[in-house]
Amino acid sequence: MHTMWKGSISFGLVNIPIKMFSATEDKDIKLRTLHKECHSPIKYEKVCPNCEKEVGQDDLVKGYEYVKGKYVILDENELKELKEEHEDKSVKIIDFVKLEDIDPIYFNRSYFLGPGENGNKAYSLLREALESSKKIGVAEITIRSKQQLAVVRVYKDCLVMETVHYPDEVRNVKEVPGVPERKAIDETELKTAITLIDQLTTDFDPEKYHDDYREAVLALVQSKINKEEGTTTPTEGDKTNVVDLMSALQASIERTKDQGQKQVRVSSIEKENASEKSISSEKPKKRTTKKKKASS
Repeated sequence: MHTMWKGSISFGLVNIPIKMFSATEDKDIKLRTLHKECHSPIKYEKVCPNCEKEVGQDDLVKGYEYVKGKYVILDENELKELKEEHEDKSVKIIDFVKLEDIDPIYFNRSYFLGPGENGNKAYSLLREALESSKKIGVAEITIRSKQQLAVVRVYKDCLVMETVHYPDEVRNVKEVPGVPERKAIDETELKTAITLIDQLTTDFDPEKYHDDYREAVLALVQSKINKEEGTTTPTEGDKTNVVDLMSALQASIERTKDQGQKQVRVSSIEKENASEKSISSEKPKKRTTKKKKASS
């Protein structure tokens, strides 16, 4: 399990070194959008709607929209300074409360907390104290430059931290449209509904619940793989190979052309030499006669 954060838990004068791990993971099936023609994944590019051109990472800045269409630009150095100023590698427990006092709507995300170096004794102490008192700790922590409210509790012998929404992050329920007002309910109907609830009441067993849709999609994918209906997406490597192959073919063609031209030149030279020899052989040879000396 990957350690995503290191720090400490503190309450009173007690300080416990800890390591934090993500306790949950998203199991949603992620389907890629492909080009229908060649099955290549579609790229989503950053385009400025005003300039109508693609922009790179160096062309981007951070801005806060304080009025519709108006922004305050925040420099990276300014944000970095604020991050360093507020980033505290500790989980500070400020209160202890009962778990049932917190409505589940406030809970956000869960993290496992494991003991850090030399932290086993203090870790065990906090775990036993929370279990014995049947309380949970309300804490503050900064994760990824965001200050979070959290609770620390025990889950199967492990300390767990749950990030909690601040009150102003939970929307006002009165804004939900169409919620009927409380009115008198027919007693017979109410008793029937309660009887049905009693019949369906059981101990909570998370293992009995499954994501039927996800399992059906995975089964469909596996059946297509078994029928060899998979497809191969052209990759950058494939394109490189194609380019290399075309380069090699083009070079071969050029080489063949060069050799052909060279052969033509050689043939022409040979023809010229042959013609010169033929002409020279047709010319009459001069006859040379030696004068005889007169006998005395």
